[in-house]
Order: sequence, then structure tokens, then C-alpha cells
Amino acid sequence: MKKGIHPEYRPIAFQDSSTGKVFVTRSTATSERTVEVDGVTYPLVVVDVTSDSHPLWTGKQRVVDTAGRVQKFQEKYARFGGRAVRR
Repeated sequence: MKKGIHPEYRPIAFQDSSTGKVFVTRSTATSERTVEVDGVTYPLVVVDVTSDSHPLWTGKQRVVDTAGRVQKFQEKYARFGGRAVRR
């Protein structure tokens, strides 16, 4: 590997925005925010979904509706009476 051309790969903390759980792993991500975990300060990156909140791992379905996308979809396909469109 050439020196000086790759981003720094270091320990970093990620936080699930919906559950608040924080876990430490290694990454090249950067952040101005920091958090202290077990007496050590790490850069903090907040993410929308982790294994702590993902339906596959939790068994619970949740809808993430940003900018009314679910409502827009329902309005768009309401004219089909809830049936799938076949070609």
C-alpha cells in the first residue's frame, strides 16, 4: 500500500438514532462529534438503522417515512383498489 493516500482506519463509535445504542468498531468515517465509551473518547457517527433496530434482527416491523413517501405511495396506488398491477 502506498503511504499517505488512504484515509485513516481507526476505532469509531456509531449510534443508532432510534434506540440510542452505541457500539464501537473500526472505520474510515469522520465526525466532529465525540462520545466517551468505557473511558475512551471516540468520534461519533449517528446512523438511522443498525442491527439493534433493523426488522430482520428485531422481528419488529417499523415504517421509516421521510417526506411523506408512504402516504404518496398509498395515494398513487389507491385507484387500483389495493390489488397488484399485472402486465
